[in-house]
Amino acid sequence: VQLQASGGGLVQAGGSLRLSCAASKSILSIPAVGWYRQAPGTQRELVAWMPDGGSIHYADVVKGRFTISRDIAANTVLLQMNNLKPEDTAVYFCNAYERGKTYWGQGTLVTVSS
Repeated sequence: VQLQASGGGLVQAGGSLRLSCAASKSILSIPAVGWYRQAPGTQRELVAWMPDGGSIHYADVVKGRFTISRDIAANTVLLQMNNLKPEDTAVYFCNAYERGKTYWGQGTLVTVSS
């Protein structure tokens, strides 16, 4: 599975961004998709995880502000980010899990100014 993330940019605190992750195959056929992020000097952390037919998981720090979804027609995983905070600044990576393998997109930078 190849993944291409886009939609990052510079936004003021309180603003919104929507990240997209285009998959090279039908998004319906991928058992689980998600978003991670990595800020400078920190480890990559889970933001949101969406297993097919299962419960969506969000990191506590983004609950109520971020929403993950699948655009089936476009074979895309979306991350709607609202009420952004400076601490959300990071490179965001989309992720897919299939048949015991994990696939990563290239990352898209989100910068939130105070």
